[in-house]
Amino acid sequence: MILKKRNFWLQHVENSWTRRSVLWLSGVRRVGKTCLCQSLPNIEYFDCELPRTRRGMEDPEAFLESCKSKRIVLDEIHRLVNPSELLKIAADHYPHIKVIATGSSSLGASTRFKDTLTGRKLEIWLSPMISDDMQVFGISDIKHRLYRGGLPPFILSIDYPEREFQEWMDEYWAKDIQELFRLERRFSFQRFVELLFTQSGGIFEATKFARPCEVSRTTISNYLSVLDLTYVVHVIRPFSSRRASEIVSAPKVYSFDTGFVCHFKEWDTLRDEDLGLLWEHYVLNEMQGKLQNRKLLYWRDKRHHEVDFVWKRKAKELIAIECKWSADRFDPSGMKAFRRLYKNGRNYVVANDVKRSFRRKYDNLSVEFLNLSQLIENLKQSHFDHK
Repeated sequence: MILKKRNFWLQHVENSWTRRSVLWLSGVRRVGKTCLCQSLPNIEYFDCELPRTRRGMEDPEAFLESCKSKRIVLDEIHRLVNPSELLKIAADHYPHIKVIATGSSSLGASTRFKDTLTGRKLEIWLSPMISDDMQVFGISDIKHRLYRGGLPPFILSIDYPEREFQEWMDEYWAKDIQELFRLERRFSFQRFVELLFTQSGGIFEATKFARPCEVSRTTISNYLSVLDLTYVVHVIRPFSSRRASEIVSAPKVYSFDTGFVCHFKEWDTLRDEDLGLLWEHYVLNEMQGKLQNRKLLYWRDKRHHEVDFVWKRKAKELIAIECKWSADRFDPSGMKAFRRLYKNGRNYVVANDVKRSFRRKYDNLSVEFLNLSQLIENLKQSHFDHK
């Protein structure tokens, strides 16, 4: 099999290795972590799911001394008894060896990691396909990407991968949830995931899920934390200054992938009215993947004025971002309400049908309309507050 060169991610790995010798590559199952690592040049690959590989790492120092290459992949490293020990020794005593370790969740999600290696590693989150990946895989139809989602095997399948969606859910429960978190009540958990995906992009209220999932509100909140840690959902918190008119606590929750949204909504085809929601998911994926920052916010007041995404800058500037499939569908009322409270910041509408950026004035509100690549470039130049 010829491995596709996902150049954006390969370059990101190389740049990250100039800053730290140990990298943690996370992302959901089948997003392409293994293939990405195997496509790195001069790499030595170790599959930690194999018992003989795990036995060879029982003495971390002896293992690192025996490595033939100065660049190694430790795939599914959470399968080791004490994975953080090996990575800590590598970072402290073998900095000349470049290590990339993979897993399906954030480093601190597994109880097997006794040390989160703060200051010793950099984390990379491999998102579902971004625009650069679509070019690599020869996919030009954005609607195809929205409908099938961003997992390479799903979008590249000749036929609609209906069975694969359920297989993915079964694998996720068995290999991630059971091994890392040991949750019980499979029915309740999977029912919760399915309901979240069908309501993806909406305001989250735990009490609404407790009854259909046959668990307590506290258990629902715990389930949501697990899904967030494993990147299966993205929890977008509300921005506010605690004004009485604002939503201050209820998050919005997005599925990690548009394909799963379409599958669980049982959409056979995409209608025009479906594209806006899926485009919003795709824009979120692009921003999080390319900027490697999951700390986006949203804003909403109690009169239902809303801004899709808000990004804070260091100088207390708030960048407001609205996602529209078509620029003509933009209603400025949400941004106007937001700017009456927070005057300092730029206003962007990112639309699929914009080729060249342009500005429009709505009374005192100035809005820039741009495409997705222009949005990313503008955000990259803005020196965001990552804290």
